[in-house]
Amino acid sequence: MPTRAELITALSREGTFQIIESTDAHGLPTRVYSHAPRSLRAVLEATRAWGDRPFLTYEDETLSFRDHWRRVAALAHHLRASGIAKGDRVAIGMRNYPEWVVSFWACQAIGAVTVALNAWWTGPELVFALQDSGASALLLDGERLERLGPELARLAPKTLVVARAGDRPGQGLSFTAVTAGEADELPEAEIGPEDFATILYTSGTTGRPKGAVATHANHVTNLWNSLLGVEAGRRLAGLAPGAEVPQPRALQTFPFFHIGGMTGLYVNTALGAQLVVMYRWSAIEAVKLIERHKLTSAGGVPMVVRQLLEAAAEFGGDLSTLQGLTSGGASVPPDLIRRIGSDFDAKVAPGNGYGLTETTSAVISNSGAEYLAHPDSIGRPMPTADIRVVDDGGRDVPDGAVGELWAHGPNIIPGYWDNPDATEAAFGGGWFRTGDLGYRDPSGLYYVVDRKKDVVIRGGENVYCAEVESAMIEHPLVLDVAVLGVPHREWGEEVAAVVQVAADGDGDPTPEIVAHVAGKLARFKVPTTVRLTTEELPRTATGKILKRELRRLFEA
Repeated sequence: MPTRAELITALSREGTFQIIESTDAHGLPTRVYSHAPRSLRAVLEATRAWGDRPFLTYEDETLSFRDHWRRVAALAHHLRASGIAKGDRVAIGMRNYPEWVVSFWACQAIGAVTVALNAWWTGPELVFALQDSGASALLLDGERLERLGPELARLAPKTLVVARAGDRPGQGLSFTAVTAGEADELPEAEIGPEDFATILYTSGTTGRPKGAVATHANHVTNLWNSLLGVEAGRRLAGLAPGAEVPQPRALQTFPFFHIGGMTGLYVNTALGAQLVVMYRWSAIEAVKLIERHKLTSAGGVPMVVRQLLEAAAEFGGDLSTLQGLTSGGASVPPDLIRRIGSDFDAKVAPGNGYGLTETTSAVISNSGAEYLAHPDSIGRPMPTADIRVVDDGGRDVPDGAVGELWAHGPNIIPGYWDNPDATEAAFGGGWFRTGDLGYRDPSGLYYVVDRKKDVVIRGGENVYCAEVESAMIEHPLVLDVAVLGVPHREWGEEVAAVVQVAADGDGDPTPEIVAHVAGKLARFKVPTTVRLTTEELPRTATGKILKRELRRLFEA
C-alpha cells in the first residue's frame, strides 16, 4: 500500500489533479493545476449537478443545492441591478447563517469582491473595515446592523440587505424578500483567475487589521489541494477511482469570515456535502448535531476539538459516524492528536492544515496515519507550495535548524488592500514571510516551534512558548494555558504562564503543574511565574490567545 504522500504525487501527474510547471509574476518557477476551474463562479456552476441533495442545515431549516442555487441567482441579480459591478467590494457581516453562504456565492457569481467582516467586531471596528475596503454594498444580519447604528447612514451603501433581523426595526431590504425570486440563471460575468475574490482582515493582535486580498486562483488552488487530499484518502480507504460514495456531512465550527471557515464553505460546496452550521459554539450541541445528522467530519481550533471530545466522553455522545476530525487556526498540541487516535481506536483520520490568511489556508498539512505517528509535526508541503526555512538574513538553514518559514506558490495572495508598504514587507521578492519559526527534519516533515515575535529569551536561551504550552496542557488540571515572557532584571526575561483551571478545584495546583512541566522540559523553559484563573482566556475569533491582554496580569 503506497503512503499518502506517494498517492498524492501519483495523482498529481495526470488527470483531474495534474500539476504542471509555470512561472509566476515574480519570475519564480511555480506549479499549478492544469485542469482546475478558472474561478469560483465555475465551482458554483458545477454544483447544479447536486439538485435536491440537502446542502445547508441550520437548526430545523435545510436548503437543498437547488434551493441554494436559486437564492444565489436571485441575490446576484439584485446586486447587479443595484449597480454592483465586477471588482466592487461587497461586505458580509453575519453569524454562520445559511445566508452567509448564499451571499458569498452571489458575490463570486458576478465578480464582486467579498469583504468578510469579523462578527465579533464592535461598531467602530466594522466601520474601519467598511471604509478601508470601500465596500459599496452591505449584506448583514440584525446584530451587525444594530452595532453599526447611526454610522450606517454615513456609509451610504448602494444596497443594504438584512438577514435574521427579528423584530428589530431596521433599514434595508429583507434577505428573504430579495432571494425569493424565481431566478434560475446567473447574470453574465467574465471572471479570470487573477481577478480579486475576497478581502479577509487579519486578526489584528497588534495594530490595525490589514485587508488580505485573495484572487480566484488563490482560492481555487486551495480548493484543488483539498480535493486532492480527499481523493488520496479515498484511495487509501480502498475505493476505486470514480467510485460512488455516500454524501459527506460536515459540521462547520470555524467562522466563515476566517480563512479556515471559508475553506470549509467552498470545499464542502464542491464536494456536494451537507454542511451543518451553528449560531454559536456549544460542545454539547455539537455532539447532538453529529448524532442527529450522522455527520462524517468536524473540525475547529484545538480548543473546540478538545471540548467536543470531552463533551462526548462526559455525556456519552455517539461520534461513531465521524471519519475525519481536523484542527487548525492555532498551534495543535500533540496530546490532542494522540487522544483522537485513542478515543477512536485510530479509525478517525486526524488532520491539520498549517497556513495563514495570506497563504489562503494550508500550505503544509498532516493527516491520517502519519499524523498519528508524528503528532508534533505540521506535515509536508502541499504539492503546489514551496517552503523555505531561513535565518534573519534570508539564507536557507540546514535540516534540523530553526528558522522562519517562508512560503511561495499559487495560493499565496498578492498582498494587502491599499497597503503597499505592508505588502512589500511581507511579500517582497515573491516569498511570504510567515512570522513562524520552525524546522524541517531529514524525512521532509516540518515543525513549528513558535511565532517569531513570541519567543522568550531567558539568559540568552530561546524558549518557544508553544513548546511549553504543549507540555502544560497535557496536565489534567490545565483547561487552557498561555505562556509569555515578562521582564526580569537578571535574565532579561522570565517564562510566565496564565493557566485556566476548573472553578470547583481544591487547593493550589501550581506546584503540581510546574513539577509536571519540569519533568518534560529543560529547567530554563519551566515557568517561574504562574497566574491561575477560572475564566476563559481571551481569544480572537480565530482562536488565537490575546497575550497582550494577559501581560497586564504581570505588569506589577
